[in-house]
Amino acid sequence: MRLQAWFNSIWYGQAAPPGWLRPLAALYGALSALRRYAYRSGWRRTIRLSRPVVVVGNLTVGGTGKTPLVMWLAQQLAERGFRPGIVTRGFGGSAACARQINPADEPAVVGDEALLMARRTHLPVAIGHDRPRAAQILIDGGCNVILSDDGLQHLALARDFEIVVIDGARGFGNGALLPAGPLRELPARLTQVNAIVINGAGEPYYGKALRMHLQAERAIALGGGAARPLTTFSGKIVHAVAGIGNPERFFSMLRSSGMQVVPHARDDHAPIGSAELEFGDENAVLMTEKDAVKCAAFGTGQYWAVPVDVVFGVADSQELLHLLTRAIEDSRG
Repeated sequence: MRLQAWFNSIWYGQAAPPGWLRPLAALYGALSALRRYAYRSGWRRTIRLSRPVVVVGNLTVGGTGKTPLVMWLAQQLAERGFRPGIVTRGFGGSAACARQINPADEPAVVGDEALLMARRTHLPVAIGHDRPRAAQILIDGGCNVILSDDGLQHLALARDFEIVVIDGARGFGNGALLPAGPLRELPARLTQVNAIVINGAGEPYYGKALRMHLQAERAIALGGGAARPLTTFSGKIVHAVAGIGNPERFFSMLRSSGMQVVPHARDDHAPIGSAELEFGDENAVLMTEKDAVKCAAFGTGQYWAVPVDVVFGVADSQELLHLLTRAIEDSRG
């Protein structure tokens, strides 16, 4: 069993975590508390930039939908006259220094998720372990709002607005800290953020939370870029490839479109070669957008990327954008 799948079975299953994980979780909690105190007390430096910073993150390990939300927010801000830029770690890439991404870059260098955001939004994206430095690159290039993807725990970068995304289906799992559970921080952290967004159906957390869901309507061929409605695969057997934090969400999405799904789960950000997509038949291979950026070089008409779009109700969309733009304007003022 893959390591990620083993942990997920513990974190989100019915069985109690192995006893040897509990001391490690206590140690993780103590070190995290010490780290937060170091920033609050000034032992470690928090850098405030000259432009407002919006952080989108989560309390749990794995995919909750934060990256699609970052892209949606960036595009919404751009439509309202702002010049947003996105900063992210560039996980899975080999680049050692902070840098801005070129859409022609290789995912092995800059990371699959970062490259996806650059290509999908057509907005500036910078990567780096040093997020303040990466964000400054974007500011020097003319960006007047910074969106930090998966940046909730990156305390070196001061922020003006925090959004936490929660997986409505999985919630906080068994409620334990890493590695006994999926939590990076305890749920009490939600009382300190500016907005809570629940992705999909689920119970509300800590008062009023905004609702979104991810919607897939089309598939795009890797060999040539032709698009077709996702419903044209209905009733057919398809291979589904997902190297994301929660592969089952992708598989369920395809099943809801009427497909007979043969699932192929990969670890989050795992590299994918052409040999790993040879399944011995002519059935279509559908994959997440994040995986597709790693397969573009050898993509054929049999391989399809399935982009997802963030969908809010009108009231929740208006409320989130109102809170966000007001915080940005207050910061600039």
